[in-house]
Amino acid sequence: MEDERKMATFAQYAMVSAEEALHDAGWQPSTKDDLENTGVYIGSGIGNLDDAYDTAIAYEKGGYKKVTPLFVPRLLINLGAGHISMRYGFKGPNHAATTACTTGLHAIGDAARLIAFGDADVMVAGGAESCIHPLAVAGFARVRSLATEWNDNPMEASRPFDNARAGFVIGEGAGVVVLEELEHAKMRDAHIYAEVKGYGLSADAHHMTAPREDGEGPLLAMKRALKHAQIKPSEVDYVNAHATSTVLGDAAENRAIKSLLLGDHGKTAPSQINISSTKGAIGHLLGAAGAIEAIFTVLAVHQDVLPPTLNLVKPGDPAEEFDCNYVPKEAQDHRVDVAMSNSFGFGGTNASLCFAKLTS
Repeated sequence: MEDERKMATFAQYAMVSAEEALHDAGWQPSTKDDLENTGVYIGSGIGNLDDAYDTAIAYEKGGYKKVTPLFVPRLLINLGAGHISMRYGFKGPNHAATTACTTGLHAIGDAARLIAFGDADVMVAGGAESCIHPLAVAGFARVRSLATEWNDNPMEASRPFDNARAGFVIGEGAGVVVLEELEHAKMRDAHIYAEVKGYGLSADAHHMTAPREDGEGPLLAMKRALKHAQIKPSEVDYVNAHATSTVLGDAAENRAIKSLLLGDHGKTAPSQINISSTKGAIGHLLGAAGAIEAIFTVLAVHQDVLPPTLNLVKPGDPAEEFDCNYVPKEAQDHRVDVAMSNSFGFGGTNASLCFAKLTS
């Protein structure tokens, strides 16, 4: 209860996810060297609106004394990572990203680079969000991002790539992974799900909330991820799309993926491109979305299964050229040696991660 009082809800989500990830990884370090070489990188887009809203109301009604001393520590985005490091004694890099809906993927990609640069052997990385609040709903509705035409049938409201898509559905929670330097993982006989091969970042340099229709920003991020991975477009077996179920966003990302994977060094036909959006199942978790979707992508590589795009009844109209395999409604068995995961956010920030089966 004491920990719960000190932590905002998003930090509690991060803590539980980190505990599960560490248990799954079998990483419970106790030596000074191991603790010093284990870091934490957990981000959040908004964090916890409840604290800010409730404290503002309390202050307005009762003044200074109604503001709890825990207000600021609970509000800070980096406290998700901070609480995890304090609980486990991890003394390596302690960092937090806050890049809107790209946060979770940025956290994992940045953490992988910290390992590559020798700053840590192990990183606990991901994103957490607690944003289901009337203020968040109002704010996203005002920028016309939310699905509001399916209120009588909410289970079908999130429908990426579908002809009837009309906005996203807010979700909340956390996704955390344990990243480890390869030889370090092999030495302790760790269960390795996949290898992080490439990481690409870009900016739209276009608009605060709307994507470029041509998908140039996402395309640049994906190109850079494959360049970093030294993998050809033809080798990509699956893309876990950011696709939030918005009219403009899904179409722009579809164009970007096709531009990347078709043509020179790519596939010969759109039907060979496998894309899905797991937001049809879980909604859009904002700052946590990229981390959770990276986990879906890793499991696609590990299990040779394409996760489905739920609620996809009819792909977007012909003018949008939705002619790839979007894995409608049901998962598909498919060999997945290489997969990519995309995340894009307000402010035009984009990231893409490339994962692959471990070959040696």
